[in-house]
Amino acid sequence: MYVIVTGGGKVGYYLTKQLIAEGHEVLLMEKDRRRHAMLAEELGEIVVQGDSCEVRVMSEAGFGRADVVVAVTGDDEDNLVICQMAKTKFAAPRTVARVNDPANLGLFQKLGIDTTVSSTQIIFNLLEQQIEPGEVIPVGALRNGNIEVVAVHVSQRSPVLGRTIRDLPLPGNALIISVIRHDNALLPQGDTVFEADDSVIALVDADEEPQLRHVFSEGH
Repeated sequence: MYVIVTGGGKVGYYLTKQLIAEGHEVLLMEKDRRRHAMLAEELGEIVVQGDSCEVRVMSEAGFGRADVVVAVTGDDEDNLVICQMAKTKFAAPRTVARVNDPANLGLFQKLGIDTTVSSTQIIFNLLEQQIEPGEVIPVGALRNGNIEVVAVHVSQRSPVLGRTIRDLPLPGNALIISVIRHDNALLPQGDTVFEADDSVIALVDADEEPQLRHVFSEGH
């Protein structure tokens, strides 16, 4: 599968690494020259520099043969433009867009984006199941507290297979808040056992994110 990832921030970087580990052909696009240089030094020629909102750049990057186009920049407008152009100009079979502001979810879906992901909305939905009606959830505090929302895929070779949450050497105050299994969100307990193809949603201090991903990685 050929996947084009646009946006070389943390989400795009870790997604690209995971896709490579799973054996997919990946191209990572980053507009900022300094960030591009840093990514290219580690990941090599699969990282290209350019504005992925421009048709010429998209054409040169091979959008016409991409199986999936993933837009995970920090700008909702750019993500929307990228996915729309991928669909209308290059007939991309599937588009996935990061939505930073949950208020934009309806617009993205209305304009035909195949899959939208909003970390804020995911957290709110999960927390909403835990509170009494009328209580207020300070979602904005997550950003102020330098907390990252991390999604990790459990592969067939992950060292966590068959292990329970309480058995994992999680870093610091990392908290697993949901396990997505067969398109169903599970509220995890200490004795929840990980299965292949689970998607794990966790909260973690930003500087401990690499440690958390290492726990689930095949090389661990």
